[in-house]
Formats: sequence, structure tokens, C-alpha cells
Amino acid sequence: MAGKGTILLVEARFYDTIADDLVLGAQAVLEGAGFATERLPVTGVFEIPAAIRLATASNAGYAGYLALGCVIRGETDHYDHICREASRALMDISTDGVALGFGVLTCEDRGQAEERADPGRRDKGAEAAEACLRMIELRQRFTPG
Repeated sequence: MAGKGTILLVEARFYDTIADDLVLGAQAVLEGAGFATERLPVTGVFEIPAAIRLATASNAGYAGYLALGCVIRGETDHYDHICREASRALMDISTDGVALGFGVLTCEDRGQAEERADPGRRDKGAEAAEACLRMIELRQRFTPG
């Protein structure tokens, strides 16, 4: 375990290669900042908020959480429902004082997703990790004790 604690990476595995790229970018940032990481796979983006709620309720002592995954638009409105509900649930978690980085890609096609997940290009996994680190700092600043 790194000196500052552990960040739980909750990763939707529906698009495995995209999830792996998001994790690579996130791990580089978090480990560079002195945090260990633990990976928790879930089936899809819809399951991420429930997994994070279960982890927070367990009092496992994670320093923060990353929500990592991808939703790609299809031919039905399923995309809209998943994006809206997962985002809403993750916002609810974050406003409860949980240090959370949002790394869920919502893309029109696989090409967009691959570009955004690529650690050598847009690197949204790294951006989510940076957001999580900032929220950890803010929680420490505003939490008494």
C-alpha cells in the first residue's frame, strides 16, 4: 500500500480495452501522487454507483473512488437512460462527501471512446484521477479533525 492510502477503481468491463486504457491513465496519476490502487470490476456503467455505495458502506477505508467506464450510443434510447441515471447516482454519491473522480465516457462511437481513453492522447482516466485527488484535498480541508 502506498503511503497516502488506496483509491478504489470501479471499472465497467463492458468495453474491456477501453476500461483498461482508462485504468492505465488513472493508475499513473494516482501512484505518482503516492496512492495505491485497487481494481473492482463490474459489468457495466449502470452498476458502478451501486458498487461504490457498497464499498463506502463497508467502511473499508478507501481514500477515494474512481468511476471508470464507457457508454456508446446505439440504435435505441438505452444509452440516454444509462448515461443519465449513472451520472445522477454518481453525483449523489459525490455530494455525500465521497472523493470521487468521474471517468465515464459517453460517446457516439467506439472511435471517440478509444481516443478519449488512450493514455497517450486525451487520457480521461488521468483526468478523473486528478479530480479525485483534488476532492480528497478538499475533503481534508473542510473536514474537522
